[in-house]
Amino acid sequence: MRWIWTQFLPWSTSCGISSNAVAEKTLNLEAVRERIDALDQQIQVLIAERAGLAQDVRRVKGDLAGPAAYYRPDREAQVLRRVIERNDGPLSDTVMLRLFREIMSACLAQQEPLRVAYLGPEGTFTQQAVYRQFGHSVNAIAQPSIEDVFLQVQAGEVDFGVVPVENSSQGIVSHTLDMFLHSEIKITAEVELRIHQHLLTRARRLGEIERVYAHSQSLSQCKHWLAAHLPEAELIALSSNAEAARRVRTQPDAAAIAGRHAAEVYGLPVLFGNIEDHVDNTTRFLVLGSELLPASGEDKTTLLVAGSDGPGALFRLLEPLARHGVNMKRIESRPSRQGRWDYVFFIDVEGHIEEAAVAEALAELQSEARMVKILGSYPRAVLGRMPEAEGASPSPGAAPAA
Repeated sequence: MRWIWTQFLPWSTSCGISSNAVAEKTLNLEAVRERIDALDQQIQVLIAERAGLAQDVRRVKGDLAGPAAYYRPDREAQVLRRVIERNDGPLSDTVMLRLFREIMSACLAQQEPLRVAYLGPEGTFTQQAVYRQFGHSVNAIAQPSIEDVFLQVQAGEVDFGVVPVENSSQGIVSHTLDMFLHSEIKITAEVELRIHQHLLTRARRLGEIERVYAHSQSLSQCKHWLAAHLPEAELIALSSNAEAARRVRTQPDAAAIAGRHAAEVYGLPVLFGNIEDHVDNTTRFLVLGSELLPASGEDKTTLLVAGSDGPGALFRLLEPLARHGVNMKRIESRPSRQGRWDYVFFIDVEGHIEEAAVAEALAELQSEARMVKILGSYPRAVLGRMPEAEGASPSPGAAPAA
């Protein structure tokens, strides 16, 4: 009878846990929840207070000033760097940066959201870079070409523009550099975006896919995966991955290569994720504005330089940088379009034009070169190389998603 009786005892008693212990745990859980609720209320009050102070900033700077007058990439870079310095966990730097990025974006957009032109259509990696830099409270306006982004900024139709400039596996975006040859637009920030390519399709298995649409660069970035998994599929290059995703919506036997953002915009499932051949595939974007910025403390300067002809010409251009200890990060040559075999150089260096070493090197460079044009002194990417905001994707070798 004793064994039968134990079947009717409370579960906690039969497992050696007293009802008092269960009650104590319940009380402790309720206390933790009450503490969380209290903190949520405090956080909400503090966010509202911050939003009010953002409005005060606008009033101090003048109600007639446009959003670009009180949005300062240099100031935001300083704020985000302090977020990293203060962070002791348990949330990662990446998570904390995203939280503060969206809070700052919402505060700025209370009265008039920033207007940001980008290389479209909707769903491109460039649009994703816009949200990385400005948060989701901006008015992102798609443009059909890089030239149109420059023209929109130059005409004052938008506050900023975002264009791609280089990819770690495919190299420079030459059209972006060429636009600076005859434009007074300035670089006000840079964005680094880790590029993950996904196979988007309504097909449930690889054997159903007859065509793959993508931008030519994406096809190149995934060529080994495609050769191994879709060797018979027709590969069709389009103007953008977003256009590829748009087409695939109505073609059940086709797939697109694009980012997760495009999958969300066009309502397509991800059959395989992260199919790029190089895991560190990163694209750098430039934020275009109308003026040079003050120093933020961790900056980069981009120069457009034309040298004289003859032996040692390039050496004489670079020598002042080395003499003053200015680190050169990148150099690219492009045709000047002013004469046969005449080239200009795009040079990225560490530092800001207000820093003594950079200023002195530039002074010497200007005396040596035919032309020196400062395209921008701007904060180095703070949000650079963060993983995608979305959850983890299936690995290329994993079974297809259901």
